[in-house]
Amino acid sequence: MIEKLRAAIAEEFELEETDITPEAPIKETLDLDSLSLVDLIAQIESQTGVKLKGVEVTHILTFEELYDFVYERM
Repeated sequence: MIEKLRAAIAEEFELEETDITPEAPIKETLDLDSLSLVDLIAQIESQTGVKLKGVEVTHILTFEELYDFVYERM
């Protein structure tokens, strides 16, 4: 699931999959603003089936934290 999600995020944000490491900071790696946060949430929901709210993910700092967060809700 992590590989599938990482590939989808890399494609959406036009990055190399190798840029998305577990310890990488999400905000800086994806250059997130409010609009791109919506895109990120849409990718997570599409790839995992987990429904999220923007406020739920604003406290998540790294991709590892994001993966853990999604796993907890599956």
